[in-house]
Amino acid sequence: MNALLFPGQGSQAVGMGSEFYNNFDVVKKIYKEADDRLNFQLSKLILQGPDEDLKLTKNTQPAILTVSFSIYKVLKDEFNFDVKKFSCLAGHSLGEYSALVCAEALNFNDALFLLHERGKAMQNAVPVGDGSMIAVLGTKIEVLNDLIKNCQSDKKVCEIANDNADGQVIISGNNSGIESFKEELKKNKIKSLPLKVSAPFHCSLMKPAAENMREKINQINFKKPIYDIINNVSAESESNPQKIKQILIEQIYSTVRWRESIINISKNGVHNYVEIGPGKVLSGMVKRTISKVNCFSINSIADIKNLKNELK
Repeated sequence: MNALLFPGQGSQAVGMGSEFYNNFDVVKKIYKEADDRLNFQLSKLILQGPDEDLKLTKNTQPAILTVSFSIYKVLKDEFNFDVKKFSCLAGHSLGEYSALVCAEALNFNDALFLLHERGKAMQNAVPVGDGSMIAVLGTKIEVLNDLIKNCQSDKKVCEIANDNADGQVIISGNNSGIESFKEELKKNKIKSLPLKVSAPFHCSLMKPAAENMREKINQINFKKPIYDIINNVSAESESNPQKIKQILIEQIYSTVRWRESIINISKNGVHNYVEIGPGKVLSGMVKRTISKVNCFSINSIADIKNLKNELK
């Protein structure tokens, strides 16, 4: 059985998806739709940069959606890949929107609008410089949960933003909370790495962004997805459109439970994981979490041909 995975923020790169854009009219059409919907040249930003503008959250999120959806359409329409071979979909943070679009639960045009607004809301939820995120490697999440308890107070926010894989956890919070947590890590001889992010995502500091997005998400029409989609908030499948809306609101300030999502997908007998979109980040996370699986990252036409051969 096969699962389709969609990356989130951090996987972007100037020129991503350019081979597909240069070779397929369907991709040019998708990029033009994105430009028209957002009233600026997102396509030029994706293909030419500059990098500092592409990295802005409000641009990154619709850009990654556009590339991911384009590759899916090429796979399906140009290479006649039988997408029914995918038993379930999952997306990392903003990647969940890509999954919903490909599962025909959300219109691409509406998803572009929501992600552009989501990016702005998340960026504006916390003043620049008032929060940060760090990666902790090689330590079990249970240990980190215990250490976090020593760092939290009314004024200190320190929470697990992403449970990505075994030994790869991202912590988010305000500066005082993160600094206290780093001291706890030092005491326990645990290393951490600062992340170059513009805001502390996926923690309670993002609740203003979630409230900002509530009305916008609720006014959009969602349908029942044609695939099972494992969501970030519960790490389980949800097909009710109204519940999906609520999950997308909660997702903004909740832990991305990616490790659990992959474990739950594997329990359903999935052995092949196909990552659609820029980079190979999710494939690496899958391999860290589950042994004896096949991972495919689709970043080129050659990758699609290889996938078709492997999944005959």
